[in-house]
Amino acid sequence: MKKVPTRAFVALLLGNAALALGPWTVRLSGVGPIAAGFWRLALALPFLWAIAVLLRQPPRVPSRGQTLAIAAAALFFAADLALWNAGIHLTKLGNATLFGNVASFVLAGWGLWIVRRGPTRLEGWALLLAALGTALLVAGSAELSLDHLRGDLLSIAAGLLYAGYLIGVERVRGSMQPMPLLFLASLFGAIYLLPVALLTGEQIIPADWTGVILFALGSQVIGQSLLVYALGEVPPLIVGLALLTQAAVSAAIGWLYYGEVMTPLDILGALAIGTALVLVRLQDRPAKPKSEPA
Repeated sequence: MKKVPTRAFVALLLGNAALALGPWTVRLSGVGPIAAGFWRLALALPFLWAIAVLLRQPPRVPSRGQTLAIAAAALFFAADLALWNAGIHLTKLGNATLFGNVASFVLAGWGLWIVRRGPTRLEGWALLLAALGTALLVAGSAELSLDHLRGDLLSIAAGLLYAGYLIGVERVRGSMQPMPLLFLASLFGAIYLLPVALLTGEQIIPADWTGVILFALGSQVIGQSLLVYALGEVPPLIVGLALLTQAAVSAAIGWLYYGEVMTPLDILGALAIGTALVLVRLQDRPAKPKSEPA
């Protein structure tokens, strides 16, 4: 596993914390789920452009291959947003975030496949703990029931699409700087979502813009910017495990804001996921050289 810069690892964790606020701000958006996805991307565009210029990463016309790859990744992302935003209204915040991040294990598996090897002992323990933490979260805050079934299924489908988006971005990230890449992916995604929102007859214009602005700033400008930056520096296995931290943050928001019960199992699940991240982070550190005998 390549050495992970501390700055990139911190960016990954902060990005996931910001993304965990997404389900909450979707509920505050006051528009349809597809329209909420459109505003998340469209309102973020001027901010992403400004950040790109400030960081001296101005968006330029990409090559034909890069354009096709970004357009394909953005299609996965747009479909993910449409399904996930719909699922958020039909299930609990913890459910939506947890099932929406099935991408975690897909991305972890992808990371191992591209290096053509199985997990090391520490990685194996990390994956086992992450799976255990996920199971505990499902047993706790997820509350599997027929009442949540539609929302849960939509969130799972969204998570699989999100994995496709992340894999696409990770592939392009090797040849493009993060901010131009995110700007173009957001632009393509907004173009995909607006006509679909209009065709489905959703409410497009919010009565109060606070929710959609918070959604755009928190999830796209902050969350995705940090995540896309990390994708170029952090192995997919660690990125995948880090995605699971969103479920714990979102469950806490559901508990604090909506009174959704957070059980001891949720806390144990969050601790197991945190321990999994510590394990893969420990493996990333080079071993101290042994002192030579006198």
